[in-house]
Amino acid sequence: MEEQLSLFYGLSFLTAVIAFAFAVYLYLWIKRQKIVNPRIEAVAQLIKEGANTFMRREYRILGIFAAVVAVIILILLPTPIWRGSAVPNIAMALSYLAGTVLSAIAGKIGIMVATLSNSRTAESAQKGLKPAFLVGFRGGAVMGLLVVGCSLFGVAAVLMITGDTTILLGFSFGASSLALFAKAGGGIFTKTADVSADLTGKVELGIAEDDPRNPAVIADNVGDNVGDVAGMGADLFDSNVAAMASALVIAQSLAGGQFANISMVFCYAILGLLASTIGIATAKVGKNGNPTHALNSSTYVTTAIFLVLTASATAFFDGFSWRIWGAAATGLLVGVIIGITTDYFTDDTKPIVQKVAKASASGPAFTILSGISYGFISALPAMVGIAISALVAYKLCEPMGTGYAIFGISMAAVGMLSIVGMIISNDAYGPIVDNARGLAEMGDLGEETIRIADELDSAGNTVKAVTKGFSISAAGLTVISLLGAFMSETNVALAEAGRELITGFDIMSPTVFFGTLVGAAIPAVFSAMLILGVDRNAQRMVAEIHRQFKSIPGLKEGKPGVQPEYGKCIDIATTGALKELIPAGLMAILSTVAVGFIGGPLAIGGFLLGNIISGLLFALFMSNAGGLWDNSKKYVEAGNEGGKGSEAHKAAVIGDTVGDPFKDTAGPSINTQITVVSLVASLLSSLFVAFSIF
Repeated sequence: MEEQLSLFYGLSFLTAVIAFAFAVYLYLWIKRQKIVNPRIEAVAQLIKEGANTFMRREYRILGIFAAVVAVIILILLPTPIWRGSAVPNIAMALSYLAGTVLSAIAGKIGIMVATLSNSRTAESAQKGLKPAFLVGFRGGAVMGLLVVGCSLFGVAAVLMITGDTTILLGFSFGASSLALFAKAGGGIFTKTADVSADLTGKVELGIAEDDPRNPAVIADNVGDNVGDVAGMGADLFDSNVAAMASALVIAQSLAGGQFANISMVFCYAILGLLASTIGIATAKVGKNGNPTHALNSSTYVTTAIFLVLTASATAFFDGFSWRIWGAAATGLLVGVIIGITTDYFTDDTKPIVQKVAKASASGPAFTILSGISYGFISALPAMVGIAISALVAYKLCEPMGTGYAIFGISMAAVGMLSIVGMIISNDAYGPIVDNARGLAEMGDLGEETIRIADELDSAGNTVKAVTKGFSISAAGLTVISLLGAFMSETNVALAEAGRELITGFDIMSPTVFFGTLVGAAIPAVFSAMLILGVDRNAQRMVAEIHRQFKSIPGLKEGKPGVQPEYGKCIDIATTGALKELIPAGLMAILSTVAVGFIGGPLAIGGFLLGNIISGLLFALFMSNAGGLWDNSKKYVEAGNEGGKGSEAHKAAVIGDTVGDPFKDTAGPSINTQITVVSLVASLLSSLFVAFSIF
């Protein structure tokens, strides 16, 4: 069985290299596409410089944070350094730093490709829908291949070198902590600019979304890249690593068949990346085709390929269990179903979005009330889906022996995230075509080109809502399995201390209940801190936009040669985002530590339970409500309910500005917050066993 595991280590590295090679091929293909329009080239350069400036300043702050955390890990984890050998502590600190560095690299390369692809997508839109779609999708695919390749390579390397899954949790924590701050910082930046641009441009002046007179318009396009490309890439890198890490921790703790179970985790991750690579290579849209249909069908093709490949591998390799395959397949199929239900609530061709658009004709209060209500309802199918997949996976694997039930849940998470390469490709496509739409307008490429770019952008919005539902649900299953990983780690520490092992968390225990109540409150406070960050920052930017319109002669009238000071708005968004990004993340981490030292492992079990349930509800509600308001606005802008400039349009824009920080700042950051606190709990489990008040 050890030989089998060595084979899968080798295959993991080989598959990652294939993914990297294909990503390089796509990158060079995109680079070969020509930019003819000098105005587009100039604006694209402004977007690129703004994104790189923000990333440089953000990574400098996160580098200091990572260095401080690495020193704390070196001193305390996995056990205080003064208690024994320093080697595991050094390995844990290096593993943590490797996780942060790989996550940062994935985000940085994603920005590089996205800022290269946006201008070329706008240029290609002049030739038609088909070539523009291909450039936009292939730009997103580079990100998808790199993120999954990096996560598979990193996990395999850490486990092969150390042979210790606890050290692997350090790698996962590195990825998660960077993702938490990158997602929060990018989300605050992007929504500061988006909200400010919409309120001053569309609502106050009645000008187009990407009108070059608006000083916030370049910052808005920069934000799409730093929030939805770099932040989202780090987020899904973290989810993928955490799912594999939790499955491997549980697999190593199982009696008998341990090597086969570890091999199975790697095998499914390898086949998921191969399936995504095939899906990406075959994704196409016809000359007059539907880009939404093309993106969704490529996801279904990837799903089918993965199921066939994993079934074949399960039949071929010794020690692979059909029950575990069933758990992984359940996770993936439920993920697809959750994506479809999310689409029902956020697609502008479906009745829910149209009802909210109709309500907008009566005023913004009705836009908000209806959007919030449908947002809450939309969380139910996903929550039930997560519950069903966890229950089915648990019951399928329970007969295999002690510990296998929770391993089944972790494999359902691995299954749901197996096609994450395709999911990221679809997600990163969104900001690329959004930028392309802005560039088409600023470059005066004509109504037909803008219409094509709008069609691509609308598909990006619809699919983005689906991918967010998918990734939040996958995070839900991952953190349930991380709860299992926390129990495994805690029981090791309890056994060493000669104390009774934990078999579950009794909700009637006052310690567990204390943890549950505190844990449930954290996602609400975390969301509030991020949204208030957007609120404060956007107010500063709105004041700056008003100042420019008043003080720059001829700007409001659009006189030739008069340019707004775009750099001032980019600087406000950058400075504000960097100031706001650390407190919310630190609050979540320090709350976990406080609960652990007050109530011990049982209180932490309750804390994680409360955090998972409340966090998933908030994340799904905010992501779906935000997507719903965004597409309601687009539905009105397409000429329905009075069209652009109508009262319904003004109300829908206000709904969208409320939804922006919901769907792009707080909502997607919560699933990273849940993962981070779960990993902090697992890493500090031995300290909570040794030192706690109650």
